[in-house]
Amino acid sequence: MAIAKVIEVIAASDISFDDAIKQGIERASDTVSDIQGAWIKDQSIELKDGKISQYKVIMRMTFLVDKPDDDKRK
Repeated sequence: MAIAKVIEVIAASDISFDDAIKQGIERASDTVSDIQGAWIKDQSIELKDGKISQYKVIMRMTFLVDKPDDDKRK
């Protein structure tokens, strides 16, 4: 049986929503292993002088939780 955990990640990019998603996944992968999937909860933009200055995403990521070794639990 596998146990999965879900975390919420907020990421931003000056380039695009796609870039914000890629950056968020790459950064989360630095500290969380075995990410299985992600889904976008929300997207937003910031404007400056009437032009898009930043793309933001809120996403949820699922990763598997390691099973502790029986020896470590004793």
